[in-house]
Amino acid sequence: MTITTVSSRDFARDLATAKKATSAGPVFITDRGRPALALLRIEDYYRLAGEKPRTLLDAMDAIACPPGIDFPAERVRDWPRETELG
Repeated sequence: MTITTVSSRDFARDLATAKKATSAGPVFITDRGRPALALLRIEDYYRLAGEKPRTLLDAMDAIACPPGIDFPAERVRDWPRETELG
């Protein structure tokens, strides 16, 4: 595993290079010479956190909904529908 270090300025200028570097290991982003952030592949994050990958639906279900808001979503069965343009 290779650890890559980039300054926050270089990270902001060239995000693509930092993203590519995560294939070899974590990327440390420094702020004034000190590590401030770490960029990881999502698979590495899940492994470190001991979690399994979540689906978008799982993530949406985890969002707390304020009381009094009800959103009864029903499956659309007559899709696609005719559309009038004009």
